[in-house]
Amino acid sequence: MGLMSLPLKAAEKIKFVYTPLVISLPVSSLETFAKDGTIDNYLRDYLGSVSPDEKSQFREALLKRVDVNPIFVSRFFNTAMGSEMLYRLGKGITIEGGINGKYALRGAIISAALDKDGLTLLNVLKKFPTNIQLQGELILASAKEIDILVAASELFTKKMRDWTEAEAKEVQTSVNYQGLPDIRKSGNYRVKREVWQLTDKSRNRSLYADVYIPEPWREGKTPVIVFSHGLASRPEDYSAGLEHLASYGYFIIAPQHPGSDLRYLQGMLEGYNRNIFDVKEFIDRPKDISFVIDELERRNQTQFQNRLDLQNVGLAGHSFGGYTAIAVAGAEIDFDNLRNNCQQLFSGLNLSVLLECRALELPPDNYRFRDERVKAVFAANPVNRSIFGEKGLAKIEIPILLAAGSYDPAANPIFEQAASFTWLKTQDKYLAMVEGQAHVNFNELDGGMKKTLDSVKDLSLPGQNLIGSYSDAILTAFFEIYISKNDSFRPFLQSAYAQYLSEGEQFKLDFISAASSDSLAEELYQFRRQHGLRGESGVGSRESGTKALPAKN
Repeated sequence: MGLMSLPLKAAEKIKFVYTPLVISLPVSSLETFAKDGTIDNYLRDYLGSVSPDEKSQFREALLKRVDVNPIFVSRFFNTAMGSEMLYRLGKGITIEGGINGKYALRGAIISAALDKDGLTLLNVLKKFPTNIQLQGELILASAKEIDILVAASELFTKKMRDWTEAEAKEVQTSVNYQGLPDIRKSGNYRVKREVWQLTDKSRNRSLYADVYIPEPWREGKTPVIVFSHGLASRPEDYSAGLEHLASYGYFIIAPQHPGSDLRYLQGMLEGYNRNIFDVKEFIDRPKDISFVIDELERRNQTQFQNRLDLQNVGLAGHSFGGYTAIAVAGAEIDFDNLRNNCQQLFSGLNLSVLLECRALELPPDNYRFRDERVKAVFAANPVNRSIFGEKGLAKIEIPILLAAGSYDPAANPIFEQAASFTWLKTQDKYLAMVEGQAHVNFNELDGGMKKTLDSVKDLSLPGQNLIGSYSDAILTAFFEIYISKNDSFRPFLQSAYAQYLSEGEQFKLDFISAASSDSLAEELYQFRRQHGLRGESGVGSRESGTKALPAKN
């Protein structure tokens, strides 16, 4: 089925269906209002009592233009993730008869992007190829879910601050951080950067790796950290943080993941790849980590004179790389949990689910990616909760540090890190959250996210230098303790240090340990109970009136 099977006429009416009521509104009424503010008889019942400011905001929303490449938009909506997004939207925005409106939406969005007036909400409504039916029950329920998400995010942010303060008081540290080294600054080692071209013959997979070598070598064995980049990014996008770690004497290797990097995304936009990433990346990414450690073992005997400590490797990753790190740490894919979460009606509010649900395309095997040489992991903004679930995450037995951003639209902490932290069974677990962090480093990556966030009124974001300083400090402390076995860094891996780093800053660093895990679990339980949400599924799982997504046609 495609656009050619739809009636070849523009939408004339928007019908708001709330059984048994059906209320119609001509699209022309919205067009007239958007142009000069005129409220005709059709709109008067809706906007008659609305304040002037709200009317102005509505006009602005109708006319706000989003500059996008229509070809790229078309190709994105033909990917598995883009198609799934349209399908979920099409449940509430249907064509006449209540038929899922995904094809009509795709055609309207692309046509609007091609039009001289550009991609605006009004233009999408005008380009809709048939009358629109808005499914009132579903749309209002979705709005309630969004309200719950906002409330949950605000509560979590506040509680993280409270728990950080409580842990700091409980420890009652007398550490004078001003008298200790400032580990936000570079260490004493020079760093030599190399790029290696590697091929895993067993998988016929070629990739490059950015390598950071400390000079001179540490005395004794040199600790090793492997880094996994995020979706549609590159190892070099994370060079600043990796160089910081190398300056403390770490040997760093950051492999490219060729089925989910920037080149692969560009191939999709240019029409060479069908999807944003290859679904086999759920398997290949963890295997890439083990492969590069194997490669280091091979080179260690000759090229590095056995200097590298490859039995105590640290692993870090961001976003999809966070999934990678967690998988190598021992978490196992829980297909039953993933399938259940993907079928939740409002699970699409969590953008990470659109990525995670693609794993359902894999054969439902019992995948195990644990590499025993990896002894501690750091996962920043990881996508993980649905694909691993409580059962899968409980398999992790090594130290782990999760990092979140309170403004993250792609892997929101209330979806992807909060519950996950409570499900981890290891006692050496930590959760850090940077207030205002929004998933990516906008100096290196964007993908349109910054433009989207900039369009939100009264929203300010922390500078990357501040975010980087927080990250550099806690990563250095974490790996010094758990990989270099240097307990003198313990004072840096606690909430009191997060408070010290945050002094005088508008955007704070919150930091909790296993000591606050039960409090977080109880807070999540009480919030779900208050809002009538099911056990672990979180937002989008209201007990009353919520149905799973039906099978697609």
